[in-house]
Amino acid sequence: MMENLPVVLASRSPRRRELLSLLFDTFTAVTSDFDEERVKTKGLSPKETALTLSFGKAKAVLDTLNHDALVVGGDTVVVSPEGEIFGIPKDEADAKRMLCRLSGKKHRVISAVTYLTKRYRHSFASETEVFFYPLTQKEIDSYIQSGEPFDKAGGYGIQGKGSLLVEKIEGDYFTVVGFPVAKAKKELDSLFLKENLLFSPEK
Repeated sequence: MMENLPVVLASRSPRRRELLSLLFDTFTAVTSDFDEERVKTKGLSPKETALTLSFGKAKAVLDTLNHDALVVGGDTVVVSPEGEIFGIPKDEADAKRMLCRLSGKKHRVISAVTYLTKRYRHSFASETEVFFYPLTQKEIDSYIQSGEPFDKAGGYGIQGKGSLLVEKIEGDYFTVVGFPVAKAKKELDSLFLKENLLFSPEK
């Protein structure tokens, strides 16, 4: 049994920090320097891409530590109606391209999470379908001018002004936010039972 493992979130995302706080009273957040573009050019499926990125981010952070820890890595990909993986928009034109492609259609959002220690690795993914209202050019331009698309995969944030673009979802809301927290808790409990691990402090 490994007792009192510190918990480290391999992410700068304030949304993942907020949601992870529902699982752990105390943890630190470290930005991963993992090269995401190297994965995105491998031709993996969207789910494989999200899983590989979540693991890569966690491993990059764990490798920088001089002690063992439970490192939590996460990644979210937005899959266009045509199957293209949308990342964070490069600029206004890219954001407009993404939002035009999503307008009036259904797309998928996949969030993957990795729990990683020096001895154990456990990754999983959650998928949700999102339906957009048909958007006018004025609505798209106004949303882009809000600045919100530029740190969000797919060019929108469902927890912010982007919620006004969404007609409905089928699946887990927090998967779209970027961290499927209820499933993360279930997977953590399963890992605890399977590997006899004790992560501390845990709620």
